[in-house]
Amino acid sequence: MKTIRVVAAVIRRGDCIFATQRGYGDWKDYWEFPGGKIEPGETPEAALIREIREELGAEIAVEAFLTGVEYDYSDFHLSMGCYLARVAAGELVLKEHEAACWLSKDRLDSVAWLPADRTIIDKIREIL
Repeated sequence: MKTIRVVAAVIRRGDCIFATQRGYGDWKDYWEFPGGKIEPGETPEAALIREIREELGAEIAVEAFLTGVEYDYSDFHLSMGCYLARVAAGELVLKEHEAACWLSKDRLDSVAWLPADRTIIDKIREIL
């Protein structure tokens, strides 16, 4: 099974986190933490900064590693590094996603998360 290495940003603002809704592919309409694939020679943090700039038009500050996720989808294995981050400059503007929202601790279950992203919700509750 093919392995895809990605990074995801758990972007915090006060006691809320930023979630995005996919607008394409097999998992269209499911929610995720924004991020993307790590390119050859790129550190996870650099990949995350680049992906957020490309997808959301803002600069982020990566604050800390939160957790790693290993998840088997039907046709690939996902290896995802999840990092706490904050917006350092600019505004989060959707360029690839269908929708986005800020979720408080009590609203984390109000969206349909991608299966791999779902696995870190309890970890996020601990820090909010």
